[in-house]
Parts: sequence; C-alpha cells; structure tokens
Amino acid sequence: MEKMNAAVVTSFDEPPHYETFDVPTTRGGEIVVDVVAVGLHPRTRSGAAGRHYTSTGQLPMIPGIDGVGRRADGQLVYFVADDDVIGTMAEKAVVDPRRTIELPAGADAARVAAAMNPAMSSWVALRRRVPIQPGQSVLVLGAAGNAGSMAMQVAKLLGAGEVIGAARRAGDGLLALDEVGKAAEAGIVLDYLWGEPAQKAIVEILTNRSDRSRLLDWVQIGSVAGPTIELPSVALRSANFRLQGNGQGAVSPRAYLAELPSLIDEIGRGTIEIAPRPVPLSSVTDAWAHQDAPGERTVLVTGR
Repeated sequence: MEKMNAAVVTSFDEPPHYETFDVPTTRGGEIVVDVVAVGLHPRTRSGAAGRHYTSTGQLPMIPGIDGVGRRADGQLVYFVADDDVIGTMAEKAVVDPRRTIELPAGADAARVAAAMNPAMSSWVALRRRVPIQPGQSVLVLGAAGNAGSMAMQVAKLLGAGEVIGAARRAGDGLLALDEVGKAAEAGIVLDYLWGEPAQKAIVEILTNRSDRSRLLDWVQIGSVAGPTIELPSVALRSANFRLQGNGQGAVSPRAYLAELPSLIDEIGRGTIEIAPRPVPLSSVTDAWAHQDAPGERTVLVTGR
C-alpha cells in the first residue's frame, strides 16, 4: 500500500510524532489532495488528546480538521475534512470536493490555513446563528486568544457598533472578566470561555441590564475555561436571554461551506489580521510544545 509521512497520534498522553502512514483510500466521489498547509488549532489539539466531543477514541490517528491542499490539476483549495476520515496533518488527505473552496491566484496558503478556523467561528455565528444588525453591540468573552481577537475584528467588519472584549486580565483595551457588568447593554455575547467565567458573567450582565426585556443573544463557541456551568433558572425567567451554541452540529456543513468564500476573500484582503508561523510537518512534535503568541498561529507545511 502507498505510504506517506504524517503527524501520527499513538497515545492521547503524547504529542503526535512524524511517522509513515498508509495513504488514505477514497470512497465514492472523494479525491486525494497533496496537503500544503494545516493550522495547528486548539480544536486540533483537543482532538489529538481525545478530548473533543467528536472524538472516537480510536488510535492511531492523524489530527487536523482542515487545510490547504493542491488538487491533481494544480488548483489550490481550502478544505474541511469530514469527521469520519483520517485527519489533515499529513502529506495527503482525502477530501470531499463539496467541502472545498478554490483559492484565488496568489493566495497565501499558510495565511489561509492559519486564519480560517479561528475566524470561522465568529463569522458563521454572526451570519448564521445570530445575524448581526447594523450598529449592534457585541461582547467577546476570551478576547485575548486568537479566535476571540479575530471575533472582535469580524464583528466590526460585519457592522457592529461597539465591540467590547473581555479577558482574564485587563489591558490593550480589554476589560477584565470581573468588569463585564460594564458591557451589560451588549446585544450579542460571543463566548469562547464557558466554565466559571461565563457562569458569573451571565448573572452579572443580566443583573445590570437597564431593560431586561431587551434580547441578549449568548452564543457559546469555546470552553477553554471549563466544559460546564451552573445556570440559575431565574436567569431564563427574569430576562429576555437566549442561549445557543455554534459549532459542529449546530450549523450544517452546507451552511458553513456557503459562508467560506466570502471569509476567504476578507482574509486575502488583509482585513482579518493573523501572523502565520510556518513549521515543517517533520517538526510536528516540537511544534506541539509551542504556545502561539497573540495574533500568531502555527501552521504545519509540507513544502509541496
């Protein structure tokens, strides 16, 4: 069987290692692309650790959920992998052509691979889950991280009026989490934290709203601060509070894919900022130990 090099997870307690692996086989309608660049996203890390809610627990596995690849005809495409196929951190990946977007000539593959996943969450949330209204105020919980900082950019790009970011520590224009009461008039909250910070913030924001009958849309996107909260029932009865999520399953693959071409255009124009940090796929174990700086995203590249 044909072999390829890949980032291979053999234990959920260890980072991936650069090893040979069987080239994946295609099913009806699928194609194999030569992988060019793959972002090392938090979602990819959680999958490689067996902690993501889509994890099957099967080993060995190749992590990676998306990437930039080259079709047999030479066309570069951004692609999103199906949940039930081998991951994308390899020299080759199986792709459903319906889950690919052709990239324009001159596109920066590393930049696209770095930006699409963190920007996609807020882009889809504000266009599909809670379509933003011109001038509407938005609060981002977890704004110091890459996805959170991109969410602030995306909200402004899509027409938000005031955009407020909150993080564990105040600074660089961000509120501290214990100051979120100052953002009580926000119409939409994009929550990348969950856990105790969200639990406290929900109560504080609802308590401090001048008009509790005015709708507050809370969109749960990430859970870096914890997987669960305790939500008092009074929060749902005493205010016009709507809680929903944005992620795999909350929005159909077709709806996600429909939003991607316009997002790719914005990334290409530089209106969404990110600094790719290209690292050879062969250095995946070292790359796993690196903590990206704010605005940076490690991207594994194959040199193809």
